[in-house]
Amino acid sequence: MSETVQEHAETPDKSAETASDGPERSNTEALLVQEGDVAGDYLERLLDLLDYDGDIDLDVEAGRAVVSIDGGTDLEKLVGSRGQVLEALQELTRLAVQQDTGVRSRLMLDISGWRAGRRDELSSLGKKTAQEVLETGKETRLRPMTPFERKIIHDAVASVSGVHSESEGEEPSRKVVVYKTN
Repeated sequence: MSETVQEHAETPDKSAETASDGPERSNTEALLVQEGDVAGDYLERLLDLLDYDGDIDLDVEAGRAVVSIDGGTDLEKLVGSRGQVLEALQELTRLAVQQDTGVRSRLMLDISGWRAGRRDELSSLGKKTAQEVLETGKETRLRPMTPFERKIIHDAVASVSGVHSESEGEEPSRKVVVYKTN
């Protein structure tokens, strides 16, 4: 199996840190890099057990560790239908990180660019739905979605003036409703 682990965490510029946020930010980034390392090791062992090929990439983005697996032909099995296997694997990886670090992780896992592609689809859906609500004045309820999916829809709707969105219902049937702003 050929796997490479790459780290892209930005190194903070010590000269730009102020006394109030410098050490705290450095500690936070160091913890996020540690989370990525633990997650990478955990996922590398999993890929070895499954005999799947894949390259693991570690990064820190928007205050969370991001781990991506790319390259192998069997990786779509780790995404599953509508990302259900990916969500479960992300949660298991978060638990492995928590067990090692003692801190609850918010790391994001992506496999074969599935989340990136899904983000684009959902952003388009959110903007399109917002435009339709603006034109018709009628609220629109979307199908149930995961928290990841709902967040993207809410962000897309927020980028359109004259509409707003809310989530309603209980998991796993929680959905986004888009309303025209009065």
